[in-house]
Amino acid sequence: MTLSDLYKNINVQKIAKDGFRLYEEVRSRYEPEYMGKYLAIEVDSGDVYLGNTGVEAIFLAKQKYPEKIFYLVKIGFDSPETLAKTFGYR
Repeated sequence: MTLSDLYKNINVQKIAKDGFRLYEEVRSRYEPEYMGKYLAIEVDSGDVYLGNTGVEAIFLAKQKYPEKIFYLVKIGFDSPETLAKTFGYR
């Protein structure tokens, strides 16, 4: 399977919706102790991977699911706030 094949079969809306729901279910296990760290969530299994950075969390998740796309969240921050800080808007 090529990357092109992999990406054309991705339902981004499903990953976002299911990932958000799964994060809400596990949020209390990670906040406030891991505030500012990252979780990569594999939405079909519900498996979560904790990293100090987004890259680290995805790297850990890819060890088990090399061909999957993950929902990535910064613990303790909502998505718009995380994106705004990433791109220098705040």
